[in-house]
Amino acid sequence: MYLNLLGKTRKPILVRAAVAILLIAILDWRIKGNIPLGFLYLFPMLIVGSALRRWQTGLVALLCTLLTEAYDSYEWVWETGIPRDILVFSAFFGVGLFVYEVVRSRALQAAHLDRIEQEIAARRAAEEQLKILIESSPAAVFTTDSEGVLLLANEAAHRMFGVAPNQLVGRSIGPLLPALVNVPPLQPGSQVFRTSMQCKGVRLDGEVFQAEVWFSTYRTNAGARLAAMVVDSSEDLRDREELSLQQLMVGSRILVGAVSHEIRNVCGAIGVVHQNLTRGGALRNNKDFETLGTLISGLEKIAAMDLRKAAAQSTPVDLEGLLAELRIIVDSTLRDEDISVAWDLETPLPRVIAEPHSLLQVFLNLLKNSERAMRDAPSRALSIQARRKGEQIHIRIHDTGHGVEHPEQLFRPFQQGAQETGLGLYLSRAFLRSFRGDLHHEASETGATFLVELTIA
Repeated sequence: MYLNLLGKTRKPILVRAAVAILLIAILDWRIKGNIPLGFLYLFPMLIVGSALRRWQTGLVALLCTLLTEAYDSYEWVWETGIPRDILVFSAFFGVGLFVYEVVRSRALQAAHLDRIEQEIAARRAAEEQLKILIESSPAAVFTTDSEGVLLLANEAAHRMFGVAPNQLVGRSIGPLLPALVNVPPLQPGSQVFRTSMQCKGVRLDGEVFQAEVWFSTYRTNAGARLAAMVVDSSEDLRDREELSLQQLMVGSRILVGAVSHEIRNVCGAIGVVHQNLTRGGALRNNKDFETLGTLISGLEKIAAMDLRKAAAQSTPVDLEGLLAELRIIVDSTLRDEDISVAWDLETPLPRVIAEPHSLLQVFLNLLKNSERAMRDAPSRALSIQARRKGEQIHIRIHDTGHGVEHPEQLFRPFQQGAQETGLGLYLSRAFLRSFRGDLHHEASETGATFLVELTIA
């Protein structure tokens, strides 16, 4: 043990103790008379108790007892000498043990305090690293209590929800991520959740976005807690749906092109037969005339080809959820184009009969058309209205673009004057009719209005 009461090393302490014992012994030897100086050995015992072990301290106490008895002026007899020596030894040894335990306890406390300080420093470093990791994370990270009140939120969470810095703590998570409110509260013995989900998020200004949420629940002394990491996946959803629309249009263009090729072949054959009839001059019982009738019948069948009803693929669809997904997809793009959007949806909206992917593609196509129509318009406003009409849901999409010059040519493939291929409206109506819906153009004083009719499930 190198620590001591004076903060010195072991060797100087023992030297001082030896010098003190020697001086006391000399004084006790030189001073004559009945003046006992043995009590002075308590001071070197205080010194050696801080540097020696227990048995070593006992040996020094025995030495001091012998020196005290050797230079004592009183006569030593068994009846009084032994009890006196035991008492003196106990006093010396007790003082040494007391100092030994004090120094030992002090050393243990110092070592314990040093370990605590090291652990605190390590914990602070870990907390600092964790704080930096959370604050620098591009994903929103937050924790809530059992009531859904936010306890901690990083900078990305404030940006995602459109809240001013340091203003999220104390708010309820319910209006921002409604799906998290449905997580069962953590009770003693209940299941701990560690899972992920995809849900709708709402920014402070009311903008809706698609959220990918990874969350877990845990218990603390202060109660149940929920920790979550959230990523805005609206851009991925938007890109995926727009890519789907592009793929659909490419595939449809190939299909209609093949049909048009067959129609051109039939029309060429009709032209040849017509020339033959012109040269022949007789129609009755003419094989070419009969062939002409057959070709005309085939042409009618090809021209009458349409997308068949796909009732087997149609299912009850949550229209409110689908329109919320549509809003997530288009809001950001329309905002970038400086187009204001007004959503006027009757609530609650019932389920409708449709094929979800096809119905979403119909809405995307109509909104893309409106976006193109308003590209050079002085006023850029879009309104989407949903109302129940009997056994149907009517959804009107109105824009303030340049309108439709030839409404009678709408819903025809490869129509003249179309900005793209002219297949969008044709396919949109075909899709809607395939699950007992329809698409109409309504006359309006300004811009263009399209009505989507859906049958209630």
